[in-house]
Amino acid sequence: MGYDRDLSFQYYNPTKIVFGENSVNDVGMEVEALGGSKALVVTDKSIKELGLAERVEKALGKRYAGTYDGCIVDSGVHTVNEGAAYARELGADAVVSVGGGSVIDTAKGIAILIREGGQLLDYCGLQMLRRPVAPHVAIPTTSGTGSEVTYAAVIKDWDRNVKLLFGDYFIIPNTAILDPTMTQGMPPGLTATTGMDAFTHAVEAIHALQREPISDGMALHAIRLLVEYLPRCVENGSDLVARGQVMIAATMAGVAFSNAQIGLVHAMAHSVGALFKVPHGLANSILLPHVMLYNMDECPDRYALVAQAMGLNTQGMSDLEASEAAINAIWELTKKMNVPQRLREAGVPEDGLLEAANLSLSDGCIVYNPKPVFDAEEVLEVYKKAW
Repeated sequence: MGYDRDLSFQYYNPTKIVFGENSVNDVGMEVEALGGSKALVVTDKSIKELGLAERVEKALGKRYAGTYDGCIVDSGVHTVNEGAAYARELGADAVVSVGGGSVIDTAKGIAILIREGGQLLDYCGLQMLRRPVAPHVAIPTTSGTGSEVTYAAVIKDWDRNVKLLFGDYFIIPNTAILDPTMTQGMPPGLTATTGMDAFTHAVEAIHALQREPISDGMALHAIRLLVEYLPRCVENGSDLVARGQVMIAATMAGVAFSNAQIGLVHAMAHSVGALFKVPHGLANSILLPHVMLYNMDECPDRYALVAQAMGLNTQGMSDLEASEAAINAIWELTKKMNVPQRLREAGVPEDGLLEAANLSLSDGCIVYNPKPVFDAEEVLEVYKKAW
């Protein structure tokens, strides 16, 4: 299983999960349970246009303070500061995020500033807070980031063109409402790439240096659910049973990597995302099998577990053979869902790969990769194979 004999770990998962079709109708009750009296709905304009934010606004009833819909694809420091200023103007004491990872991360930042004041950059880094932030109910409309249960927010400093990590146990959302009806409007391409984001979280949780038995259980079952149900969601976006199971898988993968951490895939995906605006789930999907090939000799037993969770018959295979089978199966899964296979298809220029490789070395995720990475040339070689 790849554990040391002196294994010791901490596992933390404080978020209340509310699951079910139309469970979004319970949002007012959940805000009240957290002591919130006036909740700011945090969303983006596309979610607003789809009418999903309006469902939440109505369900909040008298606890609805107003809506901030200025969230952008790569959440920005300026966005969080603007949203927090609006929250203070309304007298909001809680936040309800309605959207994907960028929206939920924006709301995490706003929750900090409602409680602490100041500007977001005052709290950049790890464990910078000393007390809980404003109550936060997260309602994901995509199934991928797991941000509804994680301690991290990735916020871009657009002035410096870098993505910043805000990591603190106090910013984990208090409650996550998983309502499959909130995801049924997702187009097939976005469904596939956000699902592969969750798949990557699960695989990286399996191989990360802080892996442990509880996160393994979460990650491996997330893989099982995604292999079975994600293609169904891509084929038929109205399949609410499949939508629900993929939502659960994304949340389980989020819990898993929030405890076990991630690795080189995310370091590289963050870098091409920051430099070339590659959507995060797509970057992860393209890079995952190439990083697994890079890591394979370091942790073949872990990738053998991935193969088994994917339903592959590994009887009689060595761990390395099972690892190769898992990698090939991931390629087949993404091809089946028509996900692009190459970074060049995602708009990454070949002459930008070295800059991305250098940037990857400074990403905090890289320290948890099972194979130590110190040389940008090694990362560059992986980028080239994915390009």
